[in-house]
Amino acid sequence: MVNTLLAGRSSVRWPWLAAAALAVAGCGTKPEAAKPAAEVAAPVRLVTAAAADPNDVLVVSGTVRLKRETPLSFNTPGRIAAIFVQEGDRVRAGQLLARLDTTALGANVSSAQAEVVRAQAEVKRAEDLFAKGWVTAPRVEQARASMAAAVARARAAGFDVQLAALVAPSAGVVLARPGEPGQIAQPGAPVVTLGEMSQGFVLRLPLADRDAARVKPGQAAEVSIPALAGQPLAGVVSEVGARGDDGTGTFRIEVKLPADARLASGQIGRARLRLGTALPGAPIRLPATAVFGARADEGFVYVFEPAGRRVRSRLVALGPVGSNGIVITAGLSAGEQVVVSGADRLRDGQSVVVAGAGR
Repeated sequence: MVNTLLAGRSSVRWPWLAAAALAVAGCGTKPEAAKPAAEVAAPVRLVTAAAADPNDVLVVSGTVRLKRETPLSFNTPGRIAAIFVQEGDRVRAGQLLARLDTTALGANVSSAQAEVVRAQAEVKRAEDLFAKGWVTAPRVEQARASMAAAVARARAAGFDVQLAALVAPSAGVVLARPGEPGQIAQPGAPVVTLGEMSQGFVLRLPLADRDAARVKPGQAAEVSIPALAGQPLAGVVSEVGARGDDGTGTFRIEVKLPADARLASGQIGRARLRLGTALPGAPIRLPATAVFGARADEGFVYVFEPAGRRVRSRLVALGPVGSNGIVITAGLSAGEQVVVSGADRLRDGQSVVVAGAGR
């Protein structure tokens, strides 16, 4: 009976021992850690950043002017006695345009001539006294110097009388007549502005510094002037300004126009200029799809790093947007590769696979 009880107890104990053994075995074995999923390289298409097309055509508006437009003025102050021309009048070389009242100028001439006579007499008296030994040589030299100064003043007074008549230096057209008879003219104040026809007409254009640096004298320019019924004129760049305007920062370019009787100073025209090779540091043009997060004049692009085959976001300055792309004015260098597709699916530092390349 005892044996029977022991056998029963043994049969009850062993299932619990087996379960405990399994639990201990389970605690001694760690489960294998889950491996992170491999990063999937995103397919992208790239374009190589390059300076704006060296064959860019620039269309810019300007104003027709005579090559030489000269403001004419009197040399001395005086009352304007008469002005003999009106705006738009054609004049010939040497034609009288205006004159001053010479009453005061004539009195100045008479006074200066009288001073010359007095100085000559003083020199004669000093020389006679010197011959008799009554004055020294410096006294004679002083009298001679005074006479020379009087002669110079007389010549200047006579010169002022000659300039009291304003004449045309060459054939041309009267562009402006700011003076009026009866006014008191000041030295250097324009009385008549004359456009000299012998120099012909030019189209003056304001260009930004980078564009002006790519324009050379002698290159062709196609000019269109609406006042001439839109008929194109074959112009030639005759002058490229060497100094920018203090107010606008632009450089003045002049395009010489062919002779045409319909041309007039002040007409508005447009010129098509083919720009030369871009300078180092010139703006870069990219497809508009390369830029994201744009606001105001800034935006971002993804730049491809060949070494790690990853992309990095970069802030760039934005310029004008046109049908052929967007201009990047700062933040990007020529030769760098930029993502132009799938930018919305990328993040900074992401690995990529190049699916295609642009220019």
